[in-house]
Amino acid sequence: MDGILALWKERGMTSHDCVFKLRKILHMKKIGHGGTLDPEVDGVLPICVGKGTKVIEFLQDGGKVYEGEITLGYATDTEDRYGQVIDKTSITRPFSAAEIDEAMAGFVGKITQIPPMYSAVKVNGRKLYEYARAGETVERPQRQVNIASFVRTSEPYYDEVQQVQSWRFRVECGKGTYVRTLAVDTGTKLGVAACMTDLTRLASGGFDKQQAVTLEEVAQAVENERVSEILLPLEYALKDMPRVDIADELWQRVKNGSRLKACELQLKMMPEGPVAVFYNESAVSIYEANPKEKNGLKPLKVLRTEMENN
Repeated sequence: MDGILALWKERGMTSHDCVFKLRKILHMKKIGHGGTLDPEVDGVLPICVGKGTKVIEFLQDGGKVYEGEITLGYATDTEDRYGQVIDKTSITRPFSAAEIDEAMAGFVGKITQIPPMYSAVKVNGRKLYEYARAGETVERPQRQVNIASFVRTSEPYYDEVQQVQSWRFRVECGKGTYVRTLAVDTGTKLGVAACMTDLTRLASGGFDKQQAVTLEEVAQAVENERVSEILLPLEYALKDMPRVDIADELWQRVKNGSRLKACELQLKMMPEGPVAVFYNESAVSIYEANPKEKNGLKPLKVLRTEMENN
């Protein structure tokens, strides 16, 4: 069983919990997820099965879409509503929709983020959340991320009693973006404490909410012997990658991981990124430019060395 599954992760579960349960449901060990979701966040979690695990990194490189809620008035150590409050700003005058929209618009494009302490980013071999839980501080690395769209999707709501203000948002972003940090930084731009108070991932790895299935639905598919109806081929992860089809004479070399010339793959010019190599309509390898050889390419990942239907 090889392929990619779009799982709808429910709240209260870690991404690893989902993998653990799927190993039991599908009766196989070779399963991995294509992008961590926090336990308190629900949404689309791409799952790679069998040979599909070889293309996990390409699913993770894709864009993501989230919807959620930002609340002004307090900040937490985890940057969401589940952490300890570390700062408060009483919102005595609610911000106008125009002020909020202007602040959010400033984050569209390539921006620099500092990942939250409660995150899986590694510094000196340890994850940031391990430092945080131990009460230790460490300098966090800055990272460049891309925000394609960041818009308000509801009217701002002002709670006069609690002196906080909230609104719903939708964000389309690239790899490595921390939406929690985006919420905090929006508050900073407005000059007040803020955090993310709700989040759902609507799309990831080319999958959207409409394609996703629950763990219960996967179990039912196994019971009814209909897993093939919900499992997409590993080629799905390569759909946005340039494709090259090879004939029999190159197949032996490609499956053995041989280096090739661009002309052998019928490439008129050297590719700027990875190229998916297909044989008999199946993806068998991924090649990339070899910096040590003029007009040469080397295998980035060998996907198949045998053809099931060949």
